[in-house]
Amino acid sequence: MRSVGPLRANLGRLAVAAVVLGLFAHTLGGGFTSSSVPWFFLSGLIGMGLGDLGVYGALPLLGSRITVLMTQCLAAPLAALGEWLWLDTRLTGAQIAWGLLILAGVAIAITPSKSSPPKVKIQPIGFLFGLLAACGQGFGALVSRKGVNIALAAGENVQNATFGLTAAYHRILAGFVFIILWFALLHRLGRGLNPGRAAPEWRGHTWGWMIANGLAGPVLGVGCYQWALATTPSGIVLPIAATAPLLSIPIALWLEGDRPPRRAIVGGILAVAGCIALTGAR
Repeated sequence: MRSVGPLRANLGRLAVAAVVLGLFAHTLGGGFTSSSVPWFFLSGLIGMGLGDLGVYGALPLLGSRITVLMTQCLAAPLAALGEWLWLDTRLTGAQIAWGLLILAGVAIAITPSKSSPPKVKIQPIGFLFGLLAACGQGFGALVSRKGVNIALAAGENVQNATFGLTAAYHRILAGFVFIILWFALLHRLGRGLNPGRAAPEWRGHTWGWMIANGLAGPVLGVGCYQWALATTPSGIVLPIAATAPLLSIPIALWLEGDRPPRRAIVGGILAVAGCIALTGAR
C-alpha cells in the first residue's frame, strides 16, 4: 500500500480476487445462474464499493485504529438491527450479549489511549467517512443475507462452500467495477490516483505482495465471510469478523518485536472468549 497507494492497492487485490474467484465460479461454481446474483452485486457495490471508499477516506483523517474501531464495531449492530427489521431475523438474548462482549473486547484492545495516541490529527469530517465505512460493511452483509433468502426460496443449496465462494465472486466483481469507475472519475477531475506523489515503481516484490494480499483478503477472507453469511445471521457473523484486527497483535510481536500493551491483551482475551461463547449460544 505504501509503494502504490491505497486506491491502487485496493484495485490490485480486487483484480486478483476477481480472477481467482471467477475461475472457480465459472468452472466448479454456478457462474451467474443463481437467482440471487443481483442482490450479491448490490451487496458488493455497498460493501466493497462505498464501504471501502469510507475506509480510505477515514484513514488519513482518523488514523487506522479509530477507523477500524468504527467500521468493525458499528457494522455488526447496524446489520443485526437491519436484518431484524427487514428479514425478521431475531437473535436470542445470549447471542446479543456475547456479540456485545466481542465488540467490547475489540474496542478495549484497539481504542487509542494517551500512551498510544492516533498518529494523525483527528478531523471531525473523518467520522462521517467512518460511518460510511460501517454502513457499507453492515448493510452490505444485510443485502447478502437477503440474497441468501432469495436463493433458498428458489430451491438452491446455500449450505456448501461453492455457493459462498460464488457469491463472494459476485460481490467482488461489483466492487471491482465500482473502484474502476471511481478511478475514472478521479482521473477526469484531475485528481489522479496518488495526488502529490510520483508514479509508483512496480517491482517484483510489489506484485508479489499485491497478489498475496488479494489471495489472503478478498479470496480466502471474503470467501469464508460470504459462506458464513449464507448459513448464519449477520448479527453473529459480523461480531466474530470484527476480531480480525486483533490478529495483527501477535503478528506485530513476531515480525517487529512490538509488544502489545496489557489493555490490548485483556481486550483480545475478552473478544476470543466471546467468540467461543457465541458459537455455542442458542
